Amino acid sequence: MSSATLRVLQSDPRTVFVHGNATGFVQEVVVGRHRLASDEPIASGGMDTGPSPYDYLLAALGACTSMTVAAYARRHQWPLKEVRVRLRHSRNHADDCEDCETKPAEIDRIEREIVIAGPLTDEQRVRLLEIANVCPVYRTLTSKVKIESWLG
Repeated sequence: MSSATLRVLQSDPRTVFVHGNATGFVQEVVVGRHRLASDEPIASGGMDTGPSPYDYLLAALGACTSMTVAAYARRHQWPLKEVRVRLRHSRNHADDCEDCETKPAEIDRIEREIVIAGPLTDEQRVRLLEIANVCPVYRTLTSKVKIESWLG
């Protein structure tokens, strides 16, 4: 990517730019001044040079969960010391769906384990789990999302 192109991308830090060639799965991801790589695992035909797109999706949910829980605890001056989030993604074919005769149905599942450390009461721990379920990325993933696409 040229330095001129990178300067334009950095001028809009909330726009994500992804670039790859057609010979493989490796992608360069630019977010403001940050440069990341994305790829598929070797078992899926990639070179494993970076996290997969689903890894990034899980990372977004995990980071948002941890940030939201910690911010809530700080705001209420609760004795939260640490938040750890472990996530896994799987896709299962649904046994029942309303349109199974014309297309196969798959159900995506994300498992999210949230570990909170600190001398919190049971009530505070329950509330922090509730707060985790309203982090912005969680709400986006559990809502109906409209994606508008066009060729440039």
